[in-house]
Amino acid sequence: MSGMSLTGRLVRLRAVEPGDLDMLFMLENDPDRTQSSFATSPASRQQLWEYINNYQADIYAEKQLRLIIVASDSGRAVGAVDISDFDARDRRGFVGIAILESERGKGYALDALDVLNDFASQTLGMHQLAAVVSVDNAASRALFDAAGYRTAGRLRSWVRRGRSYTDVLLYQRLFL
Repeated sequence: MSGMSLTGRLVRLRAVEPGDLDMLFMLENDPDRTQSSFATSPASRQQLWEYINNYQADIYAEKQLRLIIVASDSGRAVGAVDISDFDARDRRGFVGIAILESERGKGYALDALDVLNDFASQTLGMHQLAAVVSVDNAASRALFDAAGYRTAGRLRSWVRRGRSYTDVLLYQRLFL
């Protein structure tokens, strides 16, 4: 990905580097994130270290692409955004985003999604991205609405939380 500009107004997106281990550990184990993540257990530093060392950043080979969100003003990593379940034939995938708790509410997530949407559409030639958001996650719903995603459906009792289940909304952004 060298030579391509993945820069927005507030952030730039870059490949995962070894120095991102601590931030990824915080993101992957954030108690608030368990409400929006499909992870079934905490991630260890060793697991994340192996992930970083083995990650190829080739969406066609890996069927996913993870990028680190860096705040332009401070140069600090503030989160991560990814495309998963990439389907090269139909040019689609799912987007996920996580921002460190201390960096939320500063506009980084929306700017990162705007940059990712442009990259997916213009560089990768993708037709669409989708996101699955719990109905009670007001911040994520507002984010995807602001980034031009539209609600495409509702999946009932989709995510288990303890002994109960919650619905999710399927968001979709078409690039025409």
